[in-house]
Amino acid sequence: MFDVFFTHVNEKVSLTIAEQEQLKTFFLPKKLRKKQYLLQEDDVCRYMAFVEKGLLRSYNVDDRGNEHMLQFAWEGWWIADTYSFLSEEPAAYNIDAIEDAELLLLSLPQFEEMTLQIPKMERYFRILFQNNIIAKERRLISSITYSAEEKYLRLSASNPELVQRIPQHLIASYLGITPETLSRIRKNLLHRQ
Repeated sequence: MFDVFFTHVNEKVSLTIAEQEQLKTFFLPKKLRKKQYLLQEDDVCRYMAFVEKGLLRSYNVDDRGNEHMLQFAWEGWWIADTYSFLSEEPAAYNIDAIEDAELLLLSLPQFEEMTLQIPKMERYFRILFQNNIIAKERRLISSITYSAEEKYLRLSASNPELVQRIPQHLIASYLGITPETLSRIRKNLLHRQ
């Protein structure tokens, strides 16, 4: 169950076999069925989740019932409401499974203990948090700078397999456009080929 996790960690820090065995003790394996929640808005986020298998999403629902996609997480990605996780205050968004998923859950007390016992993991998470800040800044710039078509083309170029796995209405929400606009963009791109 830890294959994807250790591959991902070892891309950033080098772990010994003993450290890998020790790391396993900090995680709680969890399976989610498609459409099952990992976190609901206003609950406290008790776990960061590493995706071993499957696809999850985090999103907010506005007063009119419209979903606004914040993040997708697939094999090798982490997902959580980080603010809620670290502050133990209510979550601002929902996390659920788009596909059946196998997760490794890490609680805040386990996170703290793990980073004390295995200092390499503190470096690993610092790298992840840095990359997360950069990705959020790029997404913000993209949302205010690029046209709907440019946003779709950038997403397709950076994650071609993901665009095939995610329903189009969720991609549209992630890009901040309507499903009709996304359909029109895809149709125009097909005609140009």
